[in-house]
Amino acid sequence: MKVFVTGANGFLGKFLTHSLKKKGYDVHGISSKDCDLTKTEDLFSITESYDQIFHLAAWTQAGDFCLYHPAEQWVINQKINTHVLDWWHERQPQAKLICMGTSCSYDPKMPLTEKNYMQGEPIDSLYTYAMTKRMLLCGLKAMQKQYGHNYLYVIPSTLYGPSYHLDGRQMHFIFDLIRKVIRGHLYNEPVVLWGDGEQKREIIHVEDFVAILINLSQSISNDEVNIGSGKDYSIREFAGKICQHVGFNFEKIQFDTTKYVGARSKILSVEKLTNLYKNIPMKPIDQGLKEVIDWFITNKETLLS
Repeated sequence: MKVFVTGANGFLGKFLTHSLKKKGYDVHGISSKDCDLTKTEDLFSITESYDQIFHLAAWTQAGDFCLYHPAEQWVINQKINTHVLDWWHERQPQAKLICMGTSCSYDPKMPLTEKNYMQGEPIDSLYTYAMTKRMLLCGLKAMQKQYGHNYLYVIPSTLYGPSYHLDGRQMHFIFDLIRKVIRGHLYNEPVVLWGDGEQKREIIHVEDFVAILINLSQSISNDEVNIGSGKDYSIREFAGKICQHVGFNFEKIQFDTTKYVGARSKILSVEKLTNLYKNIPMKPIDQGLKEVIDWFITNKETLLS
């Protein structure tokens, strides 16, 4: 099977392309360095035919990035997604297009089930990015309705695992939490976490996510599916687990309730997923966290500077 991947050099992209190649797929992965998806001509210069297209590319970062770039996020992501949809229709109509949504598109006041994905209002701080992802789903549905094209749209919870970004960008909360605790342990720095620590989050190991994604890409069409672990923890619980692995005294952690924390709780409903994919294997949380901690320590000169 011939597969095309946007965002192939990203955190998820690297794991996905590795897994696809390991399964014997013929994979063509691109990054922003070799194909600018905001320019129509760059994507349309690719004329080879593919069986599947995994669209992972998006212009965003974790943390408070979305607060400071709402207009840019709208324009850049709309260009990227529109060009991918146009290229799919014009040059790759035989391919199945598999796209990434985002859990921040959900209205946190409603159950995070797939039927509510386009309902209500995303939180204000993530609103623009969330709506570009809703618009991507709208585009997929429109293409399928008018032209009969085949798609899959998945909504991931927060991905974690080793080999995250090394380019200095803002990190998702779990990586930032690990970095702070390790620095506290190694350099005796104060560890200050945003919020009261009672906000709850769900994470899924990137290897588990990729295995599920590839399975669904082969079996599910023209549908939206949440992919999560089905288990959430408070920031205090995450911090406690990390402290145990690192050897840092949890009682030294300070919580700054004046800082931005996003949604108070965010866990995806995985009822549809478990009905589609029975007995999903998941890496134990403590094992996964230890992998990331070991990776941080191995790369401490880059990640802890």
